[in-house]
Parts: sequence; C-alpha cells; structure tokens
Amino acid sequence: MSTAILAAVNPELDALIDESFRSFEEGAIVNGTILDIRPQVVIVDIGYKSEGAIPSSEFEDEEIEVGDEVEVLLEKLENQEGIIQLSKEKAAYKQNWDKIVGVFEAGGLVKGKVKGIVKGGLTVNVGVEAFLPASQIDIIPPKELNEFVGNVYEFKIVKVNDERKNIVLSRREVIEAERSELRQRFLQTVKVGDKVTGLVKNITDFGAFVDLEGMDGLLHITDMSWGRITHPSEMLRVAQEIEVIILDVDREKERVSLGLKQMSDNPWQDIEARYPISTQVKGKVTKLLPYGAFIELEKGVEGLVHVSELSWVKRITRPSDVLELDQEIEAVVLGISIEEQKISLGVRQLDTNPWEEIEARYPIGSNIKGSVRNLTAYGAFVGLEEGIDGMIHVSDLSWTRKINHPSEVLKKNDEVDAIVIAIDKENQRVSLGIKQLDNDPWSEIDTKFKVGDLVKGNVAKIASFGAFVNLEGDIDGLIHISQLSEEHVERVKDVIKVGDEVEARVIKVDKIERRIGLSIKAVDYTEDQLQKESQSFETLRPSSDLVGLEQAFNLAAAATEEEWSPSDKD
Repeated sequence: MSTAILAAVNPELDALIDESFRSFEEGAIVNGTILDIRPQVVIVDIGYKSEGAIPSSEFEDEEIEVGDEVEVLLEKLENQEGIIQLSKEKAAYKQNWDKIVGVFEAGGLVKGKVKGIVKGGLTVNVGVEAFLPASQIDIIPPKELNEFVGNVYEFKIVKVNDERKNIVLSRREVIEAERSELRQRFLQTVKVGDKVTGLVKNITDFGAFVDLEGMDGLLHITDMSWGRITHPSEMLRVAQEIEVIILDVDREKERVSLGLKQMSDNPWQDIEARYPISTQVKGKVTKLLPYGAFIELEKGVEGLVHVSELSWVKRITRPSDVLELDQEIEAVVLGISIEEQKISLGVRQLDTNPWEEIEARYPIGSNIKGSVRNLTAYGAFVGLEEGIDGMIHVSDLSWTRKINHPSEVLKKNDEVDAIVIAIDKENQRVSLGIKQLDNDPWSEIDTKFKVGDLVKGNVAKIASFGAFVNLEGDIDGLIHISQLSEEHVERVKDVIKVGDEVEARVIKVDKIERRIGLSIKAVDYTEDQLQKESQSFETLRPSSDLVGLEQAFNLAAAATEEEWSPSDKD
C-alpha cells in the first residue's frame, strides 16, 4: 500500500509523516510546545528528535504553562549534551527587526518607549533597541532629557543598518510633519482681526515668536504695549500662554504678524483731552536714566521728567539723586506729542520759580550779605538763598589792585558784603561787586598823586616789563623796566624783588587809563630832567609793554565773564 493511501486512511499517520520530513535549519523561527518548566530553564519540543532548553529569564514577564505554544529561534540543532539551543527573545527580536525594516522601507511610523539616557541622546524600545539623537527629540533640542524617559512616542525611522543591527529614530520629523499639517490648516482658516491663543516659543531683542498650534507668529516689540518697553522680556517669558490678535497673514511666505497691545484700546487716542497742558498729574517712577525719569501715568502711558525739570535752583546731575523706582510723584504736563507718543513732564513747575521775582528780592544797587560758597579762577560765588548764588567777578573785587585770582582776597565760607550790580533772569545770573561798596579812588586820583611827587611803597608784583608798587590808598603804580636805573636793566628781578620797599617819583598820572607811572632813576632829577623823562615816558603808549599786564587782566576778565554760566557754580 502506498504512503499516500495510508495517509488518507489515517490522519495521525499523515502528521507523523509530515513531521518526519520537516527540515530544521539553524537561524529559523519554529513553533514549539512547552513540555516542562524548571527553575533555570523551560523545556520546549519543536518536533525534533530531542528537546530544546530556553533560559527561564526569557519568560520572566509572561505567565506560561505546560502545553503552551511558543515561537522560538533555532540557534543550534544540538550541543555537546545533545540538546538543541532555542531562544524566545531572539525569535521576537528577529520578527520585530523584520517588521522595523518593513516600516522603514514603507516610510511609516513606529511607536516606542524611551528606556534611558545615553551619550548624545536616548535609547528607545520599538520591539528592538533603537537610538534617538538629542537633536531629533524635539524641534528645539531639550536641555533636560530625563523628562522623556518612560514615555511612549511615535517616531520616524531615519536609518537602519542591517549588518550592525542599528536603528536611528527621529521624533522631530514626526512633530514637524504634524506642525506642517496644522500650519496649512491654520493659514487656510485664519484671517486678520482673529484672536488666537499661543505659547511664547522664543524671545529676541526685536520681539517674540508665538507657537499657534504649529504656526509660528511674530509679535514685534512695537506691538506689545502702548507704553514704552526696551526689551520683550519685560513683558513676556518663554512658555507663557498669551492671547493675541492677527495683524497680517502672508500665506505665500507662511508668515503671521501678531499684536498684543491691539487687544486693548489705544490710550493715546484722546491723550490731549485727558492730560491737558499745564494740568497736574500723579504717577509712578518706572525708570531712572541719566537724562531723566519715566513716570507711568496709566497703563501704556508714560511721561518723561527731564533732569533739568526737577528743580528751579538745585543743580541735579542724576534723577536717581532725588527720585526712587516705584516712587509716587506729582508733576505738571509741559507738552504732548501724539505722533511720537511722548509726554513731557515737569516737577519744578509745582513750585514758584524763584527767579521770576529775583529783581524784587535783590534790586540792583542793593546791599547783600552772604557766605562765599565757592571760588573759581574768574570769581567767587556767594550764597544768597537756597539754590541761588551771586557771583563776584574777579574784576569787581577791587578798584585799584590787580587781582589775578579771588583767593588773593577771599576764602571759602567768608562772610562778605556786596552790591547787586546786574541780574540776568534768562540765564539765571546775579552779578555782585565788592569794590562798588566804596567810591572809585581813581575819580579823585589827581588830587592824591601829581607828577613830581616823591612816593614810597612795596613791590607787589613783577612782570617782564616792570614792577607794580603798592602805594597809599591801595593803588598800584608801575615802574617800567626803563625807569629802574640809569644803567640798562636786562631783567627786572635783577634789580628789584617782591616785598622790597622802594622810593620813586611820580612821572605820569593817567586818570582815564588808570595808570600811575613811577621812576626810581628820577628820584634825584631836577625839574627840567623830570619834565623830559615824563615826556619820554609818554611815548610808551598802550601798545607797549607798559600796559601789558593791565590789558591782559582786562581781556581775561572779559573772556571769563562771557564764558560764565549758572552751571559753572559747582
């Protein structure tokens, strides 16, 4: 009887015949039946002449019983003990690997659970172990990887190495694909004027990018607040949820412009009606800068108090010297520019300007008393009242003496009497004089000194052209170098020194030019000789060295007077 006939008669015999003809190849996945479960191994029958043993650890996550069917990988037909080597895990790995390769070739997605952190990224279990580079975790590479461990995500397979059994994944590409789809849907439906909610994704110097469910919109710094801000971080933070309005949509370039300040009414709309010029307002100091202080009058509206508008009389160099952040202050509206959205404020306008009535308090010609507050090269400042000083110019200290620096006659904190000689309200100057307390001695000089008089005095100053001698009445006379001796004099200091007492003869009295010419060599001259010397002295006109010191003094005095301003006082 043939085998085919026997098989038809007995099905059990058919199964035995099929089994006897089965081929067992190493590396193949075969079906097996669990025959025995032992502490270290599980015995499995795959229909071969001997059973196989699989380590129990490969079944630790499963509940198994004798008789259960399992798929295993045939690693080796028989080892030295005659037992075939099987592996359940390797069978699953091979099956999963083949599936992964199929998904990769088809361009599909695979789910996996993040197992742990490794150098450069994460390990992921997608049926087999795969690598997820840090740059492919998200659109913005995260700083903290621990938050992903244990989570299940969808991934795109970007690389498969069959020889090394390496798989590289990307979650970023999945997110970007989703965002692209959402972006297209957003662009097709959104319109100008719509209000949308998003998360602040990134902050730059010029604005902030807001994630609108896959679409990045730009919120420019100028559209954040009706008020003044210097950096977007003053209002926003990354991951903050905000509601904004669509200002513009460019579907071709896939760009969306957003506005935050447009969510509320423009406070500058009727600003002039709410803050008329000269009205008094209250606000809070929000920023202190070298040139002024910003005052918040209401949300979105700030005014600037320039440093020059803080006080009528005090010289304030920095607003921070008198103001503090968050301080509540009052001010007066000085000006408004709707176009530039600027309000100019003043604090000093809350008080009366002390310079307005300065002439009434200090009439020209009136006597004042004050303390010397400061000395400069060109004069002395005398305190009249809080914040107001008068200046005594060096030329107004004496009628007769040639004073080069006010420290020659005054020192700081000296109490002095003076006369008000001029007031300049516009430039906030009060000019004082000490010499004006007395009559000008030069008006009667010709009654005190006459040509030919013999006088005595002490040398006060020496110049290259001669020596000044202090005479009676605190008047200086000049001995020109040519009048020191009958002999030629090369240098004045070779003949005479400061402090020396000298006797000289008056050879010239010039009331107009305020000059007294003296001569030592003419002390013993006769009347005729004196007349001749006086005539020769006349040839030394103002263009000569004779008046060099006088002219220099007057020019210096004039120059410093022109340059003086209230800011020079401190």
